[in-house]
Amino acid sequence: LCLVFANVLEQLESNFYSQALEKFNAYSFEAAGFVSAEVPVQQIQVIASDESIHAVTLESVIIALGGQVVSGCTFDFSAALIDVNTMVATARVIENVGVSAYLGALTAIADPALVTAAGSILTVEARHQTILNLLSDATSIPQPFDMALTPPDVLALAGGFISGCDLGVPANPPLTVTNYGSLTAGTKLSFSSPALTGMIPEDQLSCQMLAGGLNSSIYQPICDCVVPEDVFGPVFVFIIIEIENDRKESYTTAPYTSSQSTQVVAGPALIFIDNQPDLIGNLIRPALDNASGGGMLATAQSSMPATATMSFAAPTTVSLVPGT
Repeated sequence: LCLVFANVLEQLESNFYSQALEKFNAYSFEAAGFVSAEVPVQQIQVIASDESIHAVTLESVIIALGGQVVSGCTFDFSAALIDVNTMVATARVIENVGVSAYLGALTAIADPALVTAAGSILTVEARHQTILNLLSDATSIPQPFDMALTPPDVLALAGGFISGCDLGVPANPPLTVTNYGSLTAGTKLSFSSPALTGMIPEDQLSCQMLAGGLNSSIYQPICDCVVPEDVFGPVFVFIIIEIENDRKESYTTAPYTSSQSTQVVAGPALIFIDNQPDLIGNLIRPALDNASGGGMLATAQSSMPATATMSFAAPTTVSLVPGT
C-alpha cells in the first residue's frame, strides 16, 4: 500500500510540473520577481524529470512485486496554476508534503531493500524542498528535522488535486488557515473546514502545531491559536479534540493521531513562518522581497488566502475507502 500510495503522489508531482512548464513562459517568471527566468525554469525542469523517473520506477517495482498500480487518476491544478506566484507556492507545499509522506511511510515498510529504495527518493525530495524554499525567497533549510505524515494526513493537504481513482486510504477532513498576508510570531490563526460544523463545542477543540525545530507539539485552544515566538519554517497545524471516556463514542469518525488521548478533527494545514529568509533567495528573487517586505509571496492576483497557508480539500469525486 505504501508503494502504491507513493506512486500516485509521484504521478501528481510529475503532472503538476509538466503542466506548469507548459503554461508559463520566461516573461511570467520575470514578472513574478525572478532576476532571470532561466534559474527557476532550469530547477523546475530538473525536479520534473526526477518526479517522472520516480513514478516510472515505483510502477515497475509494484508490478515486479505482484502488485497493481492505481490507474485512472486525474489531477486538477487549475487553482494552483493561476500565476507563477501561486504555482511556486504550491510547489513548495507539494515538496514539503512529499518529504513528510516518505518519512512517515518508512516506518510501515518491513523489507530493508524497499526501505533503502524509499529512502533514496526521500533524500531527493528533500533537495527539491530546499530549491523551492529558495525560489520562494525563504530559508533554504529552516529546521534541523523534518516531520512525518500519515497517508490520511497527506490527503488532507493534497487530496483536492486528485479524482477518479481509489487510493484505498481514508482522508482526514481538510483544514484551511484563512489568514491573509504574512504569518509572524503573535499572529492569531483562523480556520475553515467542513469538519468544523459547530457540533463539537469550541471549548473542547485545540490547535496542534508540529514543527521540525520543536521538542514537542504545541497545543492551544482553537479560539486562541497564536503563532509562537520560537517557530519558523514549515508548520503543520491540526485541529484536535481530547478524548474522554464519556465522549469517545461521539466522535469516532475522525482518524487518530499517534496519541491515543487526542483525535484529529481536521487537518493538517501547512503554514510557513518565513521570518529568516536566506541571502541567496534574495539574489534569485529580489523584487519579491521589496514588494512584500520579507520573503512572503504576494497574493494580490489571487482570491486565495496567503500562500503561506495553502491547503487543498479532498473532493467528493475521489473514492477513498478505509485501509485494511
